[in-house]
Amino acid sequence: MTTERPPDWDPREPETFDSPHAVYADLRRRCPVPWSDAFGGFWAATRYEDVVRIARDNETFSTAVQNVVPHVPRSSRRPPLHFDPPEHGIYRAPLDRVMSRATVRRLEPAFLAAAGDLLRPMLARGGGDYSKEFALPFAAQCFAEFLGLPLDQVLEIRRIGVDYSFAIQDMDKPRIMRASDELYGIARALVDERRRDPRDPATDMVTGLLTADPPIPGDLVVGTVRQTIVAGIGAPHAVLGSAAVHLAREPDFQQRLRDRPDLLPNAIEELLRLYAPYRVFARTATRDVEVGGRTVRAGEPITMLFPSANRDETVFPDPDRLDLDRSPNRHLAFGRGAHRCPGTALARMQMAAALRSLLESTSEITLDGPVEMFNWLEFGPKSVPLRLIGSLPTGEEAPVAG
Repeated sequence: MTTERPPDWDPREPETFDSPHAVYADLRRRCPVPWSDAFGGFWAATRYEDVVRIARDNETFSTAVQNVVPHVPRSSRRPPLHFDPPEHGIYRAPLDRVMSRATVRRLEPAFLAAAGDLLRPMLARGGGDYSKEFALPFAAQCFAEFLGLPLDQVLEIRRIGVDYSFAIQDMDKPRIMRASDELYGIARALVDERRRDPRDPATDMVTGLLTADPPIPGDLVVGTVRQTIVAGIGAPHAVLGSAAVHLAREPDFQQRLRDRPDLLPNAIEELLRLYAPYRVFARTATRDVEVGGRTVRAGEPITMLFPSANRDETVFPDPDRLDLDRSPNRHLAFGRGAHRCPGTALARMQMAAALRSLLESTSEITLDGPVEMFNWLEFGPKSVPLRLIGSLPTGEEAPVAG
């Protein structure tokens, strides 16, 4: 990798909740495909058109080489992220089937119950850290319901996943490999259990992978489960924290959704657009190619900054405003092309259950301290202190926070 170019930006700069959007707007205007010498050097696409092009052109921009920034050392490839079409489709088919809207709809009552259980102690105290006390365990519990795992096991997965992410940020290879080995161990144990006791392949992801046609080698079934576990918990955690901050800063918007719950689906699409949780996913150029007036050389990685593309003013008028009437709303929160997130229906249902429960059980949501952000690897807040006024889900009156 050459690093002789002067850098155009530094993704390692500390961030506030709003600061990345100002940085990305500036880059879209003056340098839409910036180069950074961080993490070994990489390009970044900030504009909608360029991100869509990269996501769709699998021949020019491969996911089989380096597909995240910073580069993650790996002992083996993990489907489907590490495979280009058409091979990629073998692994996606079982995932798409078990994550379809019709299939995951059965989980909605469990998601609503989980949201109510997690909100109850926060409401009783008049508030708490929404990201740590609600979004993280809620995302873990929802994925536990989807996988059919005990909650304590999924929370352990999340703990390892967080350590894994920060180890990558620090480029601490021993920690990276240790955490990765732990995640593989959990995935391998789950696959072994499903071999002994298979479930319905139409609704169980692991059984679906084990019974796929054409058959998927056992080590790649484990790799697919390992990959999906981390993605399935991390992204909802980040975007729910962002959504809570937005609600807390917009009391009129809160009340409008309480008065008009039918507007919640539109609100979710706008929140996904404004706070897409992905920005580290990359492709590697297979040949020298021009993107946004810059030459990306063969072998160089380029990230797709979905949070920036989703606020591209040439596509979304008044892009920083949440517009419940925005139509069309072709946001890129779930990506685009062959690698578009398979869990879109699951994610939307999680957000609907979480936000519906929060709005119905409160009359007022406000921030109760500074919002702290994750580092580059996850785009969202790691701490969201909230003050909550309202009624407990059981109908008991919650105390007013003082």
